[in-house]
Amino acid sequence: MDRSQKADAVAQLNATFNEVGVVVITRNLGMTVAQSTELRTKVREAGASYKVAKNRLAIADTDYVGIGDFLTGPTAIATSVDPVAAAKAVVEFAKTTDKIEIVGGAMGSQVLNADGVKALASMPSLDELRAKLIGLVQAPATKIAQLSTAPAAKLARVFGAYAAKDAA
Repeated sequence: MDRSQKADAVAQLNATFNEVGVVVITRNLGMTVAQSTELRTKVREAGASYKVAKNRLAIADTDYVGIGDFLTGPTAIATSVDPVAAAKAVVEFAKTTDKIEIVGGAMGSQVLNADGVKALASMPSLDELRAKLIGLVQAPATKIAQLSTAPAAKLARVFGAYAAKDAA
């Protein structure tokens, strides 16, 4: 890679850092190509991205300046706009193999250690939270509809019982 290509790669990585909600730093401990491909696939399916990067210059002028200490040696960076997606995908993959180490990460200017990333991964994703919120908003309306129709149904059953009694 010549200087101009390196500058372009750093600028692209810097732009990525300015757009994402979370960054997870991992260290490759001898993953095979198949394992690396599987990890990239899982991360992509979660709506995140994963790339090998060693350059500290890419975090300059971003909220992620605090993770500079994590970027030593052969590291890779998982990023996502959803604050949970990248962490969840990497942590789930790390449970299946000992060939990847979660070094740390960050949510904006908040630096997370490895345990912080694992705690973040245990949280529900943005889509799951939205679904729960919609369910909570819809629940009262459903209950009100049920309550408003319940007295009418009871009244109809009472009239039906009196009609049956009179017919007999």
